[in-house]
Amino acid sequence: MRFNRIILLIVIIFFSCDDSSEYDIIIVGGGAGGTSAAVESSRNGVKTLLIEETNWLGGMLTSAGVSAVDGNYKLPSGFWGEFKDSLVSHYGSSDALKTGWVSNVLFEPRVGNEILKAIASKEKNLKILYSSKVNSVVQTEGDYNFNVNSSKGNFSSKVLIDATELGDILPMLDEDYDIGMDNKLTYGEDIAPDEKNDIIQDLTYVMILKNFGKSMKIEKPINYDPSEFYCSTSSINCPESDKALWSPDQMMNYGKLPNGKIMINWPIYGNDYYSNLLEMNEDQRKVVFKKAKEKSMRYLYYIQNELGFDNYSISDEEYDTKDNFPLIPYYREARRIRGVTTFSLNYIKKPYDQINPLYRTGVLVGDYPVDHHHDAHPNKKSLPQLSFYPIPSYTLPIGSIISKKNPNFLVAEKSISVSNLVNGTTRLQPIVLQIGQIAGLIASEAVNKNINTQQIDIRTIQSKFLDSGGYIQPFLDVEKNHTFFKAYQRIGSTGILRGTGLNVGWSNQTWFYPEKDIEFNLLKSDLADYYDLDEFPLSDLKINSVFKWISLISNPKIKNYEQAWVDLGLSNFDKNRIMMRGEFAIIVDYFLNPFKSFKVDFEGQLIHDEK
Repeated sequence: MRFNRIILLIVIIFFSCDDSSEYDIIIVGGGAGGTSAAVESSRNGVKTLLIEETNWLGGMLTSAGVSAVDGNYKLPSGFWGEFKDSLVSHYGSSDALKTGWVSNVLFEPRVGNEILKAIASKEKNLKILYSSKVNSVVQTEGDYNFNVNSSKGNFSSKVLIDATELGDILPMLDEDYDIGMDNKLTYGEDIAPDEKNDIIQDLTYVMILKNFGKSMKIEKPINYDPSEFYCSTSSINCPESDKALWSPDQMMNYGKLPNGKIMINWPIYGNDYYSNLLEMNEDQRKVVFKKAKEKSMRYLYYIQNELGFDNYSISDEEYDTKDNFPLIPYYREARRIRGVTTFSLNYIKKPYDQINPLYRTGVLVGDYPVDHHHDAHPNKKSLPQLSFYPIPSYTLPIGSIISKKNPNFLVAEKSISVSNLVNGTTRLQPIVLQIGQIAGLIASEAVNKNINTQQIDIRTIQSKFLDSGGYIQPFLDVEKNHTFFKAYQRIGSTGILRGTGLNVGWSNQTWFYPEKDIEFNLLKSDLADYYDLDEFPLSDLKINSVFKWISLISNPKIKNYEQAWVDLGLSNFDKNRIMMRGEFAIIVDYFLNPFKSFKVDFEGQLIHDEK
């Protein structure tokens, strides 16, 4: 009997502990994109493993100390909106996050890490390996096989997501990728350089400072020269500058965090550091990190001794590292995969004028300008000046996340398939959080339907993202709690009604204008992609005429126009009145449903035979 009880106990322990090495999805990198990818795939019922080199989650948001979020303040899409809401809940209000002038959302990195870990801990389908490094990945018979530090063992998965900060899985798979600046001819971007080069953006070893209430002057760093930082703020010692110079107080308040902490991630001749470390080995990168930290320490000494903030030094409360620096540097650029589609600047500037209507395949939104950091590069004057280059808000095409070469391989950080210029906007935190969520959604959809990621239905992914609080079109004037939000998003994604892009000051915008009149000739041109207007003519935009046109196409026919109007929640029915844009979108979306009736391919072209 005792022997049987021992056997039973062993069986119970075996089945209660999930130590399996086989997973549906493995995500390498627990940064902003990797964390959101892992949460999303596990929420969709798929067995997921997340492998992270540090003992934190959040990457640039937390581990790198860049806890001042850039952009998407009015586009709280998907997991970005969920994370922001969690910050508001922690600190008590939205206003409590507006502590520094660089951002409307600032927080302490440690708090961000705790929030992300709390969210991840609720997911029963998710396992996380912290302090773990992938040594190799080999693809055999359709599966990805991993070797993770000797103490962790071997793992395998059907789908792989590279969410590393620099795209470090790409070379392990012999994946096709690009590094550095594209030339003008590559994507027809007129502000790109004439010649291709391998220059990437500066990195930064961020410092989180606190006021100790007493002098905390550090020892003078080796090779310290105050002239290195004279033009980091307004100073009589700065001979001339190509940048706007802020006062020392304004520099310190730039990244002021809750509870009086200060984030030093100062782009104006501050602590940015240049090195193209992408193809370096681990030891070579450590040398770069050491030099980047040394520059930050020189800047700290300058802040204390030249600017007079000697009570401030690196916080001893934020990171459990020996030097109190963040766990990783802030990387702004990575290897860029060659995806199913590549998103270039012209698709942002003029989305409706391109050969391929990639906006129809949009799965997430951004509104930050094209912002490149190259001031630490020794030949910066010869490089394009790309600080806050204005663009409209935009939607990212789904194909830029999926590998063209390996069907079940996705990326979920800064390695998406974009031009070098576009990386200057897609690298920002709210966008990367959405990229990860979409990667997790694509991967889990492929697993659940037993297809590869290149076979997913784009409209299904878009619909699921809309249902989870995501935006697929960057319309600022219709928030996601609006009654007709999804209808406007869907019709905008067909292109039957187009958004209007604007730049207002530093703000990059796109508007749907639901209460404006419709440009009838443009509408007919766009409708012709979907419906035969010779067979189903639309004479004008009076309410009565539009309903008659829809009745020609729809089945069943609409019997009572006024009742249909009221049932949809619309008001002011007058059959002889011209419809507004929003009304037309709602009626067409409900009765004809072109968004779901017409499939699209990765280039945004309609697949008419699947109506």
